[in-house]
Amino acid sequence: MKTKHCYISVAKMDPMYLALSLFRRLHYDKCIDVCTSILDKQPLDQAAWCLKMRALTQRVYVDDLESEETTFQEDILDNSVVATAPRPGTSLKTPANTVPVTSLGARPRTSTGRPMSGVVRPGTQSGRPGSALERLRTSRGATGQSARAIRLGTAAMLTQKDGPFIQVSRLNLSKYAKNKCLNKPLFEYLFYHEGDVRNAMELAVLATQACEFQDWWWKTQLAKCYLALNLIRDGEQQLKSALKQHVHIEGFIRLTRLYIRIDQPMKATEVCKQGLELFPNDVSIMTELARLSEALNEPQASVKYYRSIVNEDAMNTEAIACIGMYHFYNNQPELALRYYRRVLIMGAHSAELYNNLGLCCLYSQQLDLTMACFQRALDLATDPLLKADVWYNLSHVAIAAGDIALAIQCLNLCLCADSSHASAFNNLAVLHHKSGKTHLARAYFASAKGHEPALPEALINLDILQQA
Repeated sequence: MKTKHCYISVAKMDPMYLALSLFRRLHYDKCIDVCTSILDKQPLDQAAWCLKMRALTQRVYVDDLESEETTFQEDILDNSVVATAPRPGTSLKTPANTVPVTSLGARPRTSTGRPMSGVVRPGTQSGRPGSALERLRTSRGATGQSARAIRLGTAAMLTQKDGPFIQVSRLNLSKYAKNKCLNKPLFEYLFYHEGDVRNAMELAVLATQACEFQDWWWKTQLAKCYLALNLIRDGEQQLKSALKQHVHIEGFIRLTRLYIRIDQPMKATEVCKQGLELFPNDVSIMTELARLSEALNEPQASVKYYRSIVNEDAMNTEAIACIGMYHFYNNQPELALRYYRRVLIMGAHSAELYNNLGLCCLYSQQLDLTMACFQRALDLATDPLLKADVWYNLSHVAIAAGDIALAIQCLNLCLCADSSHASAFNNLAVLHHKSGKTHLARAYFASAKGHEPALPEALINLDILQQA
């Protein structure tokens, strides 16, 4: 007996059900198209309007909690600074020249000041053009408008075909703030998709008043708006109030980031420890503590938290890479190589990872793998500064092999990628001095000193050469 199969045609499926199915399967573009067709026929369909708004938001959404990377260059005119000359160990703005050269704090750091670990965090790429975070940052000006040159305006349900989806200028925010089904999707749309922080903040204020200040979620979102507008103390009050109403991991992390932003690492550490008391062994809070210890040049405390993270989450690449870096700078390249190989097995492939693998192989005397790792790092590197670091490390391979000419060529290629690489100028000067080219060595030492006046090697070598 033959079995009859019943097929449901997609064309006969209910459009709203189809749109919901596409949204759940993360097909946001198709979901937006279906919702648009529904709104063309029924312009006042709130369900389709809300679903399209959520799809537009999710299409550009980034986790700002993970991607936020604090840089102190933005806070030149900040009036919330506690002290201009804090005590040692109580500030994240410690100058690089105060760190002993032989300590772990002297290891290479990223542009944001975080020690390199071989794994690129999302925060290091959050400033890319066109991202949602970039739009939020560009909207911090006097007008608070979106970075895109469009006329913001509707939320009248009637959507213009050739215009923006929502015209915020026509939007009755007080009306939508009272609608519990639409106010939260509308806030996320304004904040993430449009980058319109001021209107999002106004909606959050009205919604907080509508719920009689009893909803912790709105207080957290209001704090996000305050922080985006650099109103640090107002954001602190909102986060503390939200934590009193509802204890949540996000509240502790955001409050920690706030204290880091105003350079109060001790207070941030205290907040994290309070969070760990309520959420023992939480990976996200322990990660914040580990990063704080790293920034304060406390590698032993940092690696302790990273080991706890690996015990809870064995697939955490950041923790594994940071533990490997700790062993490398403690003269244990064999152990570091094991950790980096673990990251490689987990599927991470980046120029930073292969560069660190090459260094571990070099110092572990596995010379057969060293050049292959560095070659792979050069193939994957797209940033000129990263290529310069790879060529600089390759010069050490050449020096270890006794090939001075190759080392000089690698350093020259390093300077071609980054003309301000002070360490490359210093090493070139040393190699030329050993070759008897004293005048050329003196010029390279001067260049190293000019590009990085605090580089101790260049200062010492230049003084020795001048006294000779």
